[in-house]
Amino acid sequence: MNFLAHIYLSGENDLIKIGNFIADGIRGHDYEQYPPDVQKGILLHRAIDTFTDAHPVFRQSKHRLHEGYGHYSGVIMDIFYDHFLAKNWANYSNENLETYAERFYESLRVNYDWLNSKTQKMMPYMIARNWLASYATVEGIGMILFQMDHRTKNRVSMQNAVKELEQYYTEFESEFTAFFEELRAHAQQKMAIL
Repeated sequence: MNFLAHIYLSGENDLIKIGNFIADGIRGHDYEQYPPDVQKGILLHRAIDTFTDAHPVFRQSKHRLHEGYGHYSGVIMDIFYDHFLAKNWANYSNENLETYAERFYESLRVNYDWLNSKTQKMMPYMIARNWLASYATVEGIGMILFQMDHRTKNRVSMQNAVKELEQYYTEFESEFTAFFEELRAHAQQKMAIL
C-alpha cells in the first residue's frame, strides 16, 4: 500500500500516522529511537507491507503489471490501490478526503522534527501538489507515476502504467475492494497488540 492507505490504517493517533508514514526510511532497530507511538506506526507499516506482499489478491493484481514493469510492479500496484481508496473514500471515512489530507499535512508540519531527512525534503512537494487527494483521479495517478519515474531515473517508464490501470480498471477495483477489507481487519488486530 502507498501513503494514503498507510496513513488511513493508522487510525486517529497523529504520531502513529507519522511513524507509518516515515517507516520506509527507518532500518532495522533504528525505530527504537522514536517515541512509543511513532514506533507503533513504524511496526504497523511493516506488518501492512508484509501482509500486502504475501496476499494472493494483491499478487494477482501485481501480476498483470509484472511483464512491463518487473520489480516496480508492486510499487505501481500500491499506488493503484491508493487510487481506489481515494476514489471510494466516502465508503471508508466520514471526513472529506481534502480535509483529511490537509489535517495530515498539518500534522507533518507540527511533527517535523520526527521526520527523517528524506521525508523532510519530500514534504513540501507532497503538500504543494496535494498528493493524497490527487490519488482520487486517474490524472493524479499519472502525475504521481511521472514523479516516480523522475526519482528512479525513468528505469521502467512507470507513467505508462496508466494504460494498464485504464485497461483493467474494473478488475483492479474489485480486487482492491476485497483485499482492503481483509487488510483493514489485519491492521486493527496489529494495532491492538502493538
